[in-house]
Amino acid sequence: MKAKWRILVVGAMLLFAMPFVMAQDANAGENTKAAIILGCLLAVAIAGIASAIGLALAGSSAVAVTAEKPELFGKLLVLQVLPMTQSVYGLLTAILLMMGAGLLGGTAKIELVPWIGASAIWIGAIVGLTGISAINQGMVASASIASVGRNPEVAARGIIFTVMPETIAIFGLLVAILLMTGLGLL
Repeated sequence: MKAKWRILVVGAMLLFAMPFVMAQDANAGENTKAAIILGCLLAVAIAGIASAIGLALAGSSAVAVTAEKPELFGKLLVLQVLPMTQSVYGLLTAILLMMGAGLLGGTAKIELVPWIGASAIWIGAIVGLTGISAINQGMVASASIASVGRNPEVAARGIIFTVMPETIAIFGLLVAILLMTGLGLL
């Protein structure tokens, strides 16, 4: 457990120090693009891994219930795919960051100074870390799927319960969009 905390602290220190290191380099614009790419990576990778775990948790329950009650497939599919939305938020964040930096063609909307790169890293981290809620969403979806297997009438309630952990990821995406707007990337 202590090793995990040490890795987390060292990683946070490296992320915090990156703009200061980048400012010393003559190729600050290129380093800023690299930092923006790192922000994209954090958003997509962390949220994507969490979504995959959430999908697996919900999917294993859905397969079990569908084996006994195949007529519930449609209701269970809706519950099973809900943890995937966090990966969509990571993808959307990455696309918006790349568009703002001119990495998808065209020119950057603002000057690519080192602190913009550092900001992109933190924006990616916000979306990625709040996207971890997909794991919890997968757990709730799994319980909802089991409940629907016992009583198909509770499917709508199960969806409501399953969507609740996602609000954390929505808050992260909203903060990321507000930050990108404030920084001039959007």
